[in-house]
Amino acid sequence: FFCFMPRLDPMASLRWAVADQERRRGFWLAAVRANGWALADTPEDLQGDREIVFEAVKATGGRALGYAADELKNDREIVLEAVKSGGYTLERAARAIKGDHEIVLEAVRTHGRALKHVAPALKNVREIVLEAIKSDGYALEHTARELKGDREIVVEAVKSRGCALKYAAYAFKNDRDIMLEAVKSDGHALEHAARAFKGDREI
Repeated sequence: FFCFMPRLDPMASLRWAVADQERRRGFWLAAVRANGWALADTPEDLQGDREIVFEAVKATGGRALGYAADELKNDREIVLEAVKSGGYTLERAARAIKGDHEIVLEAVRTHGRALKHVAPALKNVREIVLEAIKSDGYALEHTARELKGDREIVVEAVKSRGCALKYAAYAFKNDRDIMLEAVKSDGHALEHAARAFKGDREI
């Protein structure tokens, strides 16, 4: 007796495998469009799929960036989309991106304290620091030392958050005009003033 085995078509097997992969990708793409947090459960190989990650980032206000493959945390377009929605997501971006002027500027505009995660060289860029301070005066804490002695920056910071005075250069803690601005914003700012002001009735 002879047993004849059916001849397998290798191309048919390949087509089936490709179709199966496309169905799998389509499923996860639809999942992240419906709920961006689905990226957390997406198979690892698809966490490196640019379209899937972009859709997830868009759907979660940037927060799903933390679940993206490392190479996509260094993708300008994806990170820019993330920080436009929530500057705090800069923390999850690749180190190299944290030195990108455009991306950093977008991040600090929406979340001033994202300045904490910026490359050190950009913490000394006046334009970036001013945008951060306008968003949140407490960003002064993460500003380069030189700019903590910049009057305009300190005034902006204490107008927004009086207690940001804590992070200003000492000379400003002894500056009456700045102290008045700080206590207007927050009476507790007096705690960070020079001793001479603590008995000043006007302040």
